[in-house]
Amino acid sequence: MLDRRTLVAGAMALAALGSAVQAQDYKAKYPELVFAKIPDENASGTTDRWTPFVAYLSKELGVKVTLRIANDYAAVVEGQRAGNIHIAMYGPASYARAYITGAQIEPFAIEVSADGTKGYYSVLYVKADSPYKSVQDLQGKNLCLVDPNSTSGNNVPRYAMNKMGIDPEAFFGKIVYAGSHENAVIGVQQGTCDAAFNWWNDETESNLLRMARKNMAKAEDFRIVFKSDLIVNSPMAYLTTLPDNLKAAIRTAVLEVATKDPAAFNAIYEGKQLPFVAVTHKEYEPVVELIKFVDELRKKKRAS
Repeated sequence: MLDRRTLVAGAMALAALGSAVQAQDYKAKYPELVFAKIPDENASGTTDRWTPFVAYLSKELGVKVTLRIANDYAAVVEGQRAGNIHIAMYGPASYARAYITGAQIEPFAIEVSADGTKGYYSVLYVKADSPYKSVQDLQGKNLCLVDPNSTSGNNVPRYAMNKMGIDPEAFFGKIVYAGSHENAVIGVQQGTCDAAFNWWNDETESNLLRMARKNMAKAEDFRIVFKSDLIVNSPMAYLTTLPDNLKAAIRTAVLEVATKDPAAFNAIYEGKQLPFVAVTHKEYEPVVELIKFVDELRKKKRAS
C-alpha cells in the first residue's frame, strides 16, 4: 500500500522529470543562442567585458551561447528583428527603436546604478581648458554624437536641444557620428570635435571614467557643460518567440549572475553597478515616445 510520503516523492520525481524533459526540448531546438551587445566601446573592450558573462549563461542554460560584437547599434536591432539574435543588451533608445520597427522582443532585466537608481544621464563634454560654458557657446563649432540609435549620445541630446530652440544641423559647424561613446570622447581629445555627448551615471562612474581606468583618456582633461534629465537605464531583451521555459531560464540566470558568478558580473561593471533587476516594457514607454518625437523632428526637417 502506498503511503503519503511515497506519493509525494513520486510526484516530485515526475515534476523533476517533466522539467528535465522541457529543458531537453529547448536544448534540441536551440543548441546555440546568440547574445549581442550594442557597441558603446571598442570591440576588444566589449569582448573582455562580456565574454565571462556569456560563458556563465552557457553553463546555466546548458547550451552554447555565442557573443556577437555588432558594428553599430542598428545591427543589433536588425539582428533581433530577423530572429538571429536571441538575447541583446541594448541602450534604452536602441531597444525602443527595435520595438518600434517590429522586433518581437521583451525586456526582462535592467541595469541598476551604484546608488540604487535605475537611470543615468546624457552629458556634454568639452576640453577642461576650453572657453565653452554651455551648449549655446558652441554655435558654429563641431559636435561629436555617438550613433543615431544612441540614447545619451544622440536622441536625448536632440530632444534637449529642441527644447532650447536649437536645430543641431544649422547650429553646429559640423556633426560627426563617432560610432561609440569612446570614439566621441577621443574626437574631443584629438580636436576633431569641440564637444561630445556621452553617458554619465554619477561622480563615480561614466564612460569617461572607464576610459581613464583603461588609460585611454584623462578625466581631468574634460568638463561637463550640460547634463540631461534622468534617463531610464539600459535593458536586456530576448525574443518573445523563445519557449517560455527557455525565457524563464535566461531571466533567472541573468538576475542571479551577481551572486552565482560575481567575477563574471564584475567583469562587466567593475564593481560600479548593482545586480540586474526585473523590468517590463512599461518602463520604456517614455523612451518609445521620445524616439517617435525625434523621428518627427527629422521628418519635418527633411520636408522643410
